[in-house]
Amino acid sequence: MRITFVMASGFSLTGGDRVIATYAQRLHQRGHDVLVISPRRAKPSLKRQFQSLLTGNGWIVASSQRGKSSLKERLRSLLTEIDWFKRPQHEPSHFDNLDATCRLLDYFRPVTDADVPDADIVIATWWETAEWVSKLSATKGEKVHFIQHYEAFDYLPKERVEATWKLPFHKIVISKWLLELAQKCFGDSLASHVPNSVDTDLFYAPPRNKQPLPTVGMLYSTAYWKGCDISLKALELVAQQLPNLQLVSFGEVSSTNTNFPPNTTYFQHPEQDKIKDVYAKCDVWLCGSRSEGFHLPPLEAMACRCPVVSTQVGGPLDIVENGSNGYLVPIEDPVALAEKLVQVLTLANEQWQAMSDAAYATAIKYTWDNATDRFETALQLACKQSWRGDAAKQDSLGVTTP
Repeated sequence: MRITFVMASGFSLTGGDRVIATYAQRLHQRGHDVLVISPRRAKPSLKRQFQSLLTGNGWIVASSQRGKSSLKERLRSLLTEIDWFKRPQHEPSHFDNLDATCRLLDYFRPVTDADVPDADIVIATWWETAEWVSKLSATKGEKVHFIQHYEAFDYLPKERVEATWKLPFHKIVISKWLLELAQKCFGDSLASHVPNSVDTDLFYAPPRNKQPLPTVGMLYSTAYWKGCDISLKALELVAQQLPNLQLVSFGEVSSTNTNFPPNTTYFQHPEQDKIKDVYAKCDVWLCGSRSEGFHLPPLEAMACRCPVVSTQVGGPLDIVENGSNGYLVPIEDPVALAEKLVQVLTLANEQWQAMSDAAYATAIKYTWDNATDRFETALQLACKQSWRGDAAKQDSLGVTTP
């Protein structure tokens, strides 16, 4: 098949970009003609920058306090964290050195017919790109919407985002809660569920013991929905019971704009092949998110034999089994997070190893080979039927929605 992925804001090292790059590469290796195209990342307007500065609700705010930092903190964030005026021409991304063709447009604008070759499939990867793809000619391919989150965030036009779920595209979603959303809220019974997976060549660890000192790991982000303020509150409670608690973390934010507890080791922009070492330093991986489409770090941590304690979001809802490979707790509940963290951290070594082994056994079930099989099947389904055709066509095609 000739397949085009349409992205919205350049190429980066985010988890969502990792997933798209992985599929592009693997589909190319299977003999498909794959193109990934994106405009360059847009620079936020000066008005938007200062709205975010004053309200503390924007994605530019670098604070660990639920996006509600003081004006002084937000001003420091604006001066130290916003780097688009000096952004280099090329930033590292998951699309570097792909065999699949990747094309970056000169500036931010909608992708149009003139940019996209005729193909069998054209895949929107973000709500805005779904709007663009909806306007492409039929010759550009059967239209597919690859959905990695419910993108109706506070800073986006919710009505437009939700309208993209109603477009006549075949949808591919990465977690069960998104599948349920497609089915129950948007009436799409044909959406395909293709869960994210983990690269066990990149994320792995041999069987191991607990750390000499109780150690928790977490991804640090300033995004409100990542819930790092909740995670840090939970860690304060854990430290009251385990004063020698250690924290290991990584993220994009400068360490000068974090609010970590004592005994923290933080890695800013670690090299991709070093992240497994961060996971392997931990007795338990913490996710305090308020919302996630999937969220790869818990699955990557499991591949490195690290149990997970998470809120009930995204991928963790699908992969964490209470008491076996970790624990799930309600969103916005630092007390429950702390309780389960202490429960894992105080296990006897033999009991912890059993949980570690269970985490590893879970992770290796999620292979990119299997995920690519399912993704490819979903694309074939989109190609072989008119999206608005009879759902019974699935049976005649011998193809079922995963």
